[in-house]
Amino acid sequence: MFQGLSEKFERIVKKLRGRGVLTEQNIAEALKEVRLALLEADVNFKVARDFVARVKEAALGQEVWKSLTPGQMVVKIVHDELTTLLGGTHREMRFASKPPTVIMLVGLHGTGKTTTAGKLGHLLKRRGRFPILVAADLQRPAAVRQVQVVAQQAGVTAFARADARDPVAVVQEAVQHAKQHGHDVVIVDSAGRLHIDEELMAELKRMREASHPDEVLLVVDAMAGQDAVTVADQFHKQLGLDGLIMTKMDGDARGGAALSAVAVTGCPIAFIGVGERVDALEPFHPDRMASRILGMGDVLTLVERAQETMDEEAAREMERKLRRREFTLQDFLDQMRQVRKMGPLDQLLEMIPGLGRAQAAGLKVDEKQLGRIEAIINSMTREERHHPEVIDGSRRRRIARGSGTTVQDVNRLLKQFDEARRLMRQIEGMSRKGRLKFPI
Repeated sequence: MFQGLSEKFERIVKKLRGRGVLTEQNIAEALKEVRLALLEADVNFKVARDFVARVKEAALGQEVWKSLTPGQMVVKIVHDELTTLLGGTHREMRFASKPPTVIMLVGLHGTGKTTTAGKLGHLLKRRGRFPILVAADLQRPAAVRQVQVVAQQAGVTAFARADARDPVAVVQEAVQHAKQHGHDVVIVDSAGRLHIDEELMAELKRMREASHPDEVLLVVDAMAGQDAVTVADQFHKQLGLDGLIMTKMDGDARGGAALSAVAVTGCPIAFIGVGERVDALEPFHPDRMASRILGMGDVLTLVERAQETMDEEAAREMERKLRRREFTLQDFLDQMRQVRKMGPLDQLLEMIPGLGRAQAAGLKVDEKQLGRIEAIINSMTREERHHPEVIDGSRRRRIARGSGTTVQDVNRLLKQFDEARRLMRQIEGMSRKGRLKFPI
């Protein structure tokens, strides 16, 4: 999403960090580049102008000149102002003191509102909640059925009335159903339109008055650019929003919508959609996103993803196997599957400080290659996975045929695995001699 903006910001940051002494002219030149980068990223021109003015005011303050590293001090100011621009602090979702909590999702057609409802239900279920999805879009053909399918994929319950005519009555009935059946969160998938009209707003206002939602969240498409900001502003003025959910943040849009939406509407971004999978919805942290834009990575989100997907007991067992040199191809396959659960590898690389720049410079991750590796290992027998040294020429040909790959692919994997095991032995040898300590 922010790749173009991030590349420009990193170049500007590199120039500032390289200067031991800053002058007003240096800062003016850098801020001119910052303003241009924001405008090219489709940031609202008023937002870009105000951002640059705040950075300039802070950068010309006495604390910068007194600093031993003025360049780095200005970078910190840019980071802080970016964080403020994106909302300042992470906003936790409000839950009702007396369940159920009602979350009303609103938005136009094509923003991914129904899919987002399923993702949100899946996320809340992982957090120990018992959500129910409500099909309150009675305008769009097959919308009710879509909610049922999405709910099934997310592993949550759906509430639908296919023959209903009044969406407000459906929501009221759903809230009563939730109370009776112990659902502590009601997620309402409301109707949308191709554009904002009086009929849509009147329906949403009636729904809000009848259900008294704890959260009204607008689902907006980050790919829509400044149109998304305009839509958010109009929804907020007419309906009153509690937050935004930005979808398609994994796309190749310039990112201006996310940077402008908070400043224009005053509404925080609550969640971002980072993919098509049911688990591809993340809480939004302004400071972490600012770090990503500046090429500083996002280690905290990476750790959180790992904690959600990695099994702690399995990690201990893997450490034990590494110490005893018992690491097999089956273990390698298990670890690869665990990592892939965390999301696309290119997204994971962006979260590691320093690797974001490497990727921008041309580092590409071939997800298909990982699929081929998995197919090769799956085509092996149990003995071959645990003792790859038994794999001779005929076995390699059989494995290649079974996995739809070539003998060269099989040879490459076995060679790489053998090199990895040899490296592990060397590390273990250094550990035994006291040159290297394993972290416990």
